[in-house]
Amino acid sequence: MASEPLPARLPETDRTRHRRLREQGSLDRAELNAILDAGFVCHLGVVVDGRPLVVPTVYGRDERQLYVHGSVASRSLAGDLPVCVTVTHVDGLVLARSVFEHGVNYRSAMIHGTARRVTDPEEKLAGLRRLTEHATPGQWSYARGPNRRELAATALLALSLEEASVKIRTGAPDDGEGPDAELGLWAGVLPLASVWGEPVPDPALPVDIAVPEHIARRAGTRHGPAGGGGIR
Repeated sequence: MASEPLPARLPETDRTRHRRLREQGSLDRAELNAILDAGFVCHLGVVVDGRPLVVPTVYGRDERQLYVHGSVASRSLAGDLPVCVTVTHVDGLVLARSVFEHGVNYRSAMIHGTARRVTDPEEKLAGLRRLTEHATPGQWSYARGPNRRELAATALLALSLEEASVKIRTGAPDDGEGPDAELGLWAGVLPLASVWGEPVPDPALPVDIAVPEHIARRAGTRHGPAGGGGIR
């Protein structure tokens, strides 16, 4: 059933209001989506038995929800619990003239809400497909799909993307016009970028099985939408 799209502007709530470094904050949903699309590992924060638990896991999304999955035995995936999911990309170290002014160029998203355990079989399969295709576009139709036993052993959570916070830091150090500029020290940015390497075949693989195109073409690219982003 079709749903109304989420507003282009993220709502400013008590949980998403930027209280520090407000100039790095954004309420643009397009920037939230771009941050999510540029990665595939998130950190799921949840309180289990009165204690905080943060779990790294892969994710996928549609226009309204974020999906994470894991074992049905995982206490962090029980569902119907308040959670906080974060995704962060480090784009470089900001090396200033003083240690105090050092920093990081980054893009980050923080999503708040109550995670819902997906039980509808069709939605569960669709969510797992979203998750698989987000990590490796084309893989869902290439590999064998999950059978009933595997689906029964897998838990899928859905978290609304309605309430989220975005922060982005770019550019040079902030002390270029201060007193430390007279120290004669180098300052600038040390960029960081992760790219996919060449595919490494399973040693048990017969030599006549070639790397499928949807995997081979990602070598040397960064992760992103449209088959891996193609950012060289």
